[in-house]
Amino acid sequence: MPAWMRSPRWSLLGALAVAAGAHGEVDPATAALDPVVVTATRRAERSFDVPASIDSIDGAAIRDGQRALDISEPLARVPGVFAANRNNYAQDVQVSSRGFGARATFGVRGVRLYQDFIPATMPDGQGQTGSFSLLSARSVEVLRGPFSTLYGNASGGVIAVFTEDPTPAAVTTFGGSAGSFEAWNAGLKATGTAGGVGYVIAGNHLATDGYRAHSAATRDVVNAKLVFAAAPATRVTVIGSSQHQPDAQDPLGLTQAQWDADPRQADPAAELFDTRKTVNQLQGGVAVDHALAAATALRFTAYGGQRQVGQYLAFSGAALTSSGGVVELDRDYGGVGLRLVRTSELGGRPLTLVVGVDTDAMRETRQGFVNDHGSQGALRRDEDATVRGADAYAEVTWAALPALSATLGVRTSRVRYASDDRFVTGANPDDSGARTFRNTSPIAGVVWHAADTLNLYASYGQGFETPTFAEMAYRPGGGGLNLALDAATSVSYEIGLKWLPGAGQRVNAALFHADTEQEIVVDAAAGGRTTYRNAGTTRRRGAEFVWDGELGRGLAAHVNFTWLQAVFVDTFVSGLPPVEVPAGARLPGVPAQQAFGALAWTPVGWPGFSAGVEVQHVGRVYVNDRNAQYAPAYTLGNARVGFTQPAGRATWTGYVRVNNVTDVGYAGSVIVGDTNGRYFEPAPGRNWVGGVSVVVAF
Repeated sequence: MPAWMRSPRWSLLGALAVAAGAHGEVDPATAALDPVVVTATRRAERSFDVPASIDSIDGAAIRDGQRALDISEPLARVPGVFAANRNNYAQDVQVSSRGFGARATFGVRGVRLYQDFIPATMPDGQGQTGSFSLLSARSVEVLRGPFSTLYGNASGGVIAVFTEDPTPAAVTTFGGSAGSFEAWNAGLKATGTAGGVGYVIAGNHLATDGYRAHSAATRDVVNAKLVFAAAPATRVTVIGSSQHQPDAQDPLGLTQAQWDADPRQADPAAELFDTRKTVNQLQGGVAVDHALAAATALRFTAYGGQRQVGQYLAFSGAALTSSGGVVELDRDYGGVGLRLVRTSELGGRPLTLVVGVDTDAMRETRQGFVNDHGSQGALRRDEDATVRGADAYAEVTWAALPALSATLGVRTSRVRYASDDRFVTGANPDDSGARTFRNTSPIAGVVWHAADTLNLYASYGQGFETPTFAEMAYRPGGGGLNLALDAATSVSYEIGLKWLPGAGQRVNAALFHADTEQEIVVDAAAGGRTTYRNAGTTRRRGAEFVWDGELGRGLAAHVNFTWLQAVFVDTFVSGLPPVEVPAGARLPGVPAQQAFGALAWTPVGWPGFSAGVEVQHVGRVYVNDRNAQYAPAYTLGNARVGFTQPAGRATWTGYVRVNNVTDVGYAGSVIVGDTNGRYFEPAPGRNWVGGVSVVVAF
């Protein structure tokens, strides 16, 4: 038995699956064209009736002919979102929504992440997608625009993954895949109901040598969900997840010259300092839904978790003021929330009220050590930090007229940071300090039901984004926290339409505009320290379009397009030496155009056979504020074939997928503002993956 399967988390998963006679069923249906969503207004509502841009991707679309390991795979189907696969498991998928979050050099900034209503974004606004379980996902909801304000700090958009509900009978899915670069994956999912308790348990093991040198990784992700009725009017959902990723190698970015010479190489500093990252995360939560009356429902949520990170960076960090080249981070976090939904009438017309409160807290111990060519050396940083957030929100929706409904909402937030520095020397002064941010953000939306199949809407909202601990850590020109760094605030507008032109057809289109004050940007990076500053005003405006349609003869199509102009409105100076960034420069990390199209074929006369093709286009992406360099635009084509065959209680499914069919050379992502000019993270040329799974019903 492989060593990874002997780990305690996998032993527990296997025992639960066998004991329950479990099974995880693959839904053969295509994504619903008018799904019920909950992210936009925090209550179940048709996507068609919501005055916001929101897309829901169902489990079948997530897993059909895909490895279902990376959130960037399904997000290609969502306009307005740029999910760049770094092909680097030491970092995270680079995700931005309408240009918010594009500056993140690791993790996800400016976009709120959730799994089953439990935040995957910490109170300071930093999040990771590596713990998401797509094997057991029922759907992924993606909210953009003004209504994401209701999620508080750093909500330029919201991405929420929802675990599927338990099946009445026991079902088990075993699956695996293998492909280019010695990559393989094994998965197990169990779902069913036993003793009145429904369960879904899923786990994946991934191993790869990586496309580039020094990019090997392994990762285990386990997700579990239990559902039961504590009383006739009370439903309890318990969830838990874990991520174990030891020593994922980091090949670093490449300069333009390195990329031109050999896109598969690692930067020499990666080998010299053995750059790598280890992640261990455990998280659990509970949601209690209670019907107080026929028209009133209450939800209580609580969660807690621990995340440990060990990272070896590409420099020694030997100087006393460098903070070290090895980061050891131990983080404990948790929170509680309470939400009430009441439906009634006002003036004889339906009215729905949502009110709630959220509190979150995080405590982290951060230490830095010298990186002695891949070994941990002397201490260079030692601090305790806390962040606490408290939020209250309210939202009311009133169908004032048969053809008109309006929504008003507000959220008020308080976020407090505090840091206690324990590494104080004559050369490194005490960096302790604290800062509190407050913000009140309103939203408004209106929907005109022009016809049974056509809705027109408009929305408005204000939002804010605090700096993270990493961005506040150092003050330009000296020690101490950068307490002068302000939160960015934004005002956004959106108008759009949602149209169901015929059976099996859906069209969504939106125009949006957002102005942000005090945008947070990199100021300078030297000696292992990165400092940040506020850069004045930025502007994001653009258009989104998506069409889904059944074409007959077993053909189904999806097309989306995004145009985005994201620019600095004000001239500012940053860097060492200082360099002027002119007004009109485009925000780095943001493509001006994106398009994605998919055509799926399930011929009626060939039972079990399926095939599909995809085309993706991404425009030019600038890599720094001055727009001095960029990653060129690219267009990719992918193809897949699959076959499903029942055999008694089992259903077998297999597929083969070829990505980048025409072998295009391109940068899958960029590292914004890298001081060493290592901006580019090359993506693979033509590559393949094949998989097989069996679903067994008991």
